[in-house]
Amino acid sequence: MLTILDKYILKRYLTTFSVMLLMFIPIGITIDVSEKVNKMIENNVPFSAIAQYYVDFTIYFANLLFPIFLFLSIIWFTSKLANNTEIIAILSSGISFTRFLRPYIIGATIVSLFALLMGFFLVPKASEGFKNFRYMYLIGNGQNEMRDNSDVYRQINKDEYIYVSSFNSVSKMAFNFSMEKFEKDKLKYKVSASRIKWNPRDSSYTLFDFKKRKVGELGDVIISEQRKDTVLNFDLEDLTPVVYIAETLSYFDLIKFIEKEKTRGSTNINTYLVVLYKKYSIPVSAFILTIIAVAVSSMKRRGGMGINLAIGILLAFAFVFLDKVFGVLAEKSSAPPIIAVWIPNILFGILAIYLLRNAKR
Repeated sequence: MLTILDKYILKRYLTTFSVMLLMFIPIGITIDVSEKVNKMIENNVPFSAIAQYYVDFTIYFANLLFPIFLFLSIIWFTSKLANNTEIIAILSSGISFTRFLRPYIIGATIVSLFALLMGFFLVPKASEGFKNFRYMYLIGNGQNEMRDNSDVYRQINKDEYIYVSSFNSVSKMAFNFSMEKFEKDKLKYKVSASRIKWNPRDSSYTLFDFKKRKVGELGDVIISEQRKDTVLNFDLEDLTPVVYIAETLSYFDLIKFIEKEKTRGSTNINTYLVVLYKKYSIPVSAFILTIIAVAVSSMKRRGGMGINLAIGILLAFAFVFLDKVFGVLAEKSSAPPIIAVWIPNILFGILAIYLLRNAKR
């Protein structure tokens, strides 16, 4: 059962965190609008697309800076409790520091569960919309193509390879498509097309400027058609760039995709695993950052809240910095992704234990 004290602290925990989000997200949107408004006007972006983009931006932005918002909100209201000598009164009544932490841990549990569900289901969808808008309207002078993360080359099974120069997930269309079939290291045929479009109704593809070259011992056979509808033995996501697809798949779809890529011998497994492991590591960081924030801000200092906030901002950005550095390290090196992703939590977990022991004293 929650006591009056538990309800009081828990209410302050959740309310301050919510207010922090509501304060900073509009600031982020304002900055983003100021940077992109000229590009939007230049490309005649529909208002409905802009509105949907900023819904996706809100979810994407909140998830990206979730550790900073949580950390600063806890330091803010706990410092106010300390400055008002409320914490001294609580501990003087015989309540231990560990018992004092209970409503904070309950709050961290609520926030981490919410972050976990968002990471599993909401953030991938928002990430897809966020990136689609950027690639369609803000990159490449508004042309419906992806200039970044282009040149997708995949092995779809033991003997077949596909390539596209770019892919647009909104129109479900890829450009400069080719597919090669080998048998015992010898090319059997090559299919090429200037464009390839996915047809969701019957799960087929339409190839424009279709050409198929069959390699024979006595000569090659070339088949050409202006347009050809056919079924191909690869999935739509095989045309999507590596990082782009990993960030836009829900949890269960990502698990299936990783298993499929492992059977194909993909060289990009580490990139997919980093995205997967971060879905767990970010919610766990809520507990670690909560303990650190309480330990840092529960003492009344001469400098007041300013000192606590300065320490909090420094630690929060250090956490985000380490998270990004080790994430890139896992993607670009041979370091095990699960270890690299969890190193920031491990380091800050040790710091949390040290600060908690000092706070108890």
